[in-house]
Amino acid sequence: MNKDDILELIIKHAREVLPSLDDRALAGTDSLRDLGANSMDRSEIVMMTLETLDIDMPLAETIKASNMGELAALLADRKAGTPA
Repeated sequence: MNKDDILELIIKHAREVLPSLDDRALAGTDSLRDLGANSMDRSEIVMMTLETLDIDMPLAETIKASNMGELAALLADRKAGTPA
């Protein structure tokens, strides 16, 4: 999966956790926090995405991503075997 595929996956999981996002256009520049996701929501979205991608990494490593696009890039690098 490339970064764009992973971004779509993050958006899909965000919509599952936050149904209020169903009718909203989302982009990589959007922050989960700014979209209304609390810390538990964000953790759930990231864990769902990691599980789907079969990536084993600490959630703490995902904190450096400030928006969904950066998170997708981080996970794409990890999936490709590039260390974070």
